[in-house]
Amino acid sequence: MFNKENIVAYFAKNIAIVLGIVLVWRGIWELLDMADTFFFGGNHFYTAIAGIIIGLAILYFPDKDLKELEKL
Repeated sequence: MFNKENIVAYFAKNIAIVLGIVLVWRGIWELLDMADTFFFGGNHFYTAIAGIIIGLAILYFPDKDLKELEKL
């Protein structure tokens, strides 16, 4: 079964993965905020609409449905 070292390594690995995902997400968020400021003068409307459209396309195209949204 699990011993103490395996449990610590398991949680350390998973925390590192979560931290990496959050940092990538934060970086993308910051870049999008900079694009809003640079291209649209800080108006988030256009990039918000574009983000919704791109997000729906990413969810739709792999299997040609939006069943992932049913989980919400």
